[in-house]
Amino acid sequence: MKKEKTIDTGLIDRAICFATKAHEGIVRKGSDLPYIIHPLEAMTIVATMTSDQELMAAALLHDVVEDAGITIDEISREFGPRVAELVDAETDREVPGLTHVESWQQRKQATIDRLAAADRDTQMVALGDKLSNMRAMVRHLRQVGDRLWQRFNEKDPARHAWYYRQLAASLAPLSGTDAYREFTELVEQVFPSDKKK
Repeated sequence: MKKEKTIDTGLIDRAICFATKAHEGIVRKGSDLPYIIHPLEAMTIVATMTSDQELMAAALLHDVVEDAGITIDEISREFGPRVAELVDAETDREVPGLTHVESWQQRKQATIDRLAAADRDTQMVALGDKLSNMRAMVRHLRQVGDRLWQRFNEKDPARHAWYYRQLAASLAPLSGTDAYREFTELVEQVFPSDKKK
């Protein structure tokens, strides 16, 4: 009998436990699903593009700073500086003097610009997150139709269309991956370009 190849998944295992604890008791917006499903899906998407465990760990941890009050220093201590840098690059920045809703356009433009200038590793972690979000959006759109947009801080679907189309442009260096192709197909499905403005 052929012996199975084994690898050390210690970093990923620790990241799964850390993210699960950080997101404990939280559900995904507009669902009953435990929040941890999203970072696990993001990690799985990243794993279709690379076997780099630090990238997979960063995908698992990408929301713990933004949503769970964990600091980048904590990430660095637990998982090393590279994982911390990747998580930091995926963390949404508040705009001083503006509410989360008021700053939506500025925050999204900053993300688009940051990803356009980012290295491939950073883009892969971001694509894991964004494709997982698009998959959820497609499911919820089928379930609730246009009521979907009421779940978000920004309620105008045209602005979401702008954001996701710009993300696709920023992440175009990954166009040779199945994940990118699926992302752009779902963006077109949710925001058809032939739809009247």
